[in-house]
Amino acid sequence: MNKKITRITTQKKSKDRYNIFLNEGQDERFGFSVDEAILIEFNLRKDLVLDDATINELIEKDTVHKSYTQAINFLSYRMRTKKEIHDYLVKKEVDPEHITQIMEKLNEEKLVDDKQFAEMFLRNRINTSTKGPMLIKKEMIEKGVSADLASQAVDQYPYESQFENVSIWINKKLNAGKKDSFRKQIQQLQATLMQKGFTQDVIKDALSEINEEKDEDAEWESVVYQGEKLVRKHQQKVTGYKLRNKVKEGLFRKGFSMEMINQFLDEQVEE
Repeated sequence: MNKKITRITTQKKSKDRYNIFLNEGQDERFGFSVDEAILIEFNLRKDLVLDDATINELIEKDTVHKSYTQAINFLSYRMRTKKEIHDYLVKKEVDPEHITQIMEKLNEEKLVDDKQFAEMFLRNRINTSTKGPMLIKKEMIEKGVSADLASQAVDQYPYESQFENVSIWINKKLNAGKKDSFRKQIQQLQATLMQKGFTQDVIKDALSEINEEKDEDAEWESVVYQGEKLVRKHQQKVTGYKLRNKVKEGLFRKGFSMEMINQFLDEQVEE
């Protein structure tokens, strides 16, 4: 059944959307609303006659356009992966067929590009965090970047920048109010840096420089601190040779050298 457009008005809350009114016998009723882009594409105007198939096509086109506009708005805050946009549209309960159309249009307009996303994501992480390449790669994959593209991107993380970030982290955390042995601190730092996504190679290279700068005075203070704690812990139950053995075992497990352990025992614990 054909219907004639009797009136087109601009929506009060959205100036780029239009209400289309149709005739119904001698009366007028609201038919549907469309975005300005749809209005122009179909050259909608007063007295234009529409059949039911065209009206349904207009409504569907407008529905897709509204969802497309939502996707564009979602993209306006930052770059997104294809998966992020797809998941967003699913969350908005967009029809699967419409999602396919929207994703194809975004691809054609080069508004989604997972390779470019991965490269920008890497630069951002390098500039704003101390995360290593493996953790950054994991984040990319979680956002929907393929493993291949993520690997290609993190390969661009300069070794010099990784080394600098690792060294800064080590210098910041080493001896930061801690009373652990130097060896134990190094082990803890190594574990933390691996969790942060750095590779064994860069960690090993950075730590080799730190080992050359070992602070003997700080290490001795740590031996004394930990040794005195162990003495207080065991002296109520054992004394003499047994106490020395308990303290020696405890300090050795904490990573101190036998040289410093024996020095502490000779100075602090009677045989």
